[in-house]
Amino acid sequence: MVKILLGILSCMGLWYLMVFFKDYKEAKINNRLEKENKVALSGIGFIICFFDTLGIGGFAPMTAIFKQFKLVNDRIIPGTLNAAMTIPIVIEALIFIKDVKVDLITLVSMLVAATLGALLGAGYVSKLDEKKVQLYMGIALIIVAAIMLAGKLGILPSGGDAVGLSGVKLVIAVIGNFVLGALMTLGIGLYAPCMALVYALGLSPLVAFPIMMGSCAYLMPAATAKFIREGAYHREATLWSTIFGSIGVVVAAYLVKSLPINILTWVVMGVVLYTSLNLLKDAFSSKSQDPLKV
Repeated sequence: MVKILLGILSCMGLWYLMVFFKDYKEAKINNRLEKENKVALSGIGFIICFFDTLGIGGFAPMTAIFKQFKLVNDRIIPGTLNAAMTIPIVIEALIFIKDVKVDLITLVSMLVAATLGALLGAGYVSKLDEKKVQLYMGIALIIVAAIMLAGKLGILPSGGDAVGLSGVKLVIAVIGNFVLGALMTLGIGLYAPCMALVYALGLSPLVAFPIMMGSCAYLMPAATAKFIREGAYHREATLWSTIFGSIGVVVAAYLVKSLPINILTWVVMGVVLYTSLNLLKDAFSSKSQDPLKV
């Protein structure tokens, strides 16, 4: 069964690459590619995906960088986050699903739930205007920072030793991951809330890795294809993050045995909160329409 899961995931990754490179080629022919610094985009992809593999999560810090240095327009940040990290996260999932023991019913149920949630969410998010994206992402990032802080302060459960769920707990996990899959298309990373969810249900902390990485890896190719079809993403950021982010994943997974990331996690929380406040400030700027109005 594990081999089947990995085989399906590999096929999804290859299909996604074909969709992306077809769009990239057409954009290049029509001179629609972005002009941002390729070295900077490569470095961002490597660093973000390196720490993402260690469990910090990549969406929040990548959003902060894109926003702070004005590398990506706010309206297309959600699509860019999903597109830029699809292949690196597929690689993460291939590594962790293979190496970590987890109950297959629990794993498959949560993967399917996250994917279905993302498919419903991507079609909606890809059509949002800039102000609504700023508003929703600002709120989402505050939630992420709160979850990260609760984990650091020991408010959230630290997990048990179970490798699978059943009964009511499994139902809660499936519903929760469906919601998280939908929210991920908005740019709220799945790692932190998914880790909080599985900890609360008594799963082993190590089991969180294949579940959260697998959930992202399965939902991202199909959901991101919608962003690509709408043109709601940054092509150059996606290309260079795909290449160098994948290298960062391999380095983190196989060459780094341990890393003191406690201080870095606090820094990430601060940056995430700062970015969320900037997004909300822009969302309610008097220069344009109130984002709460339809």
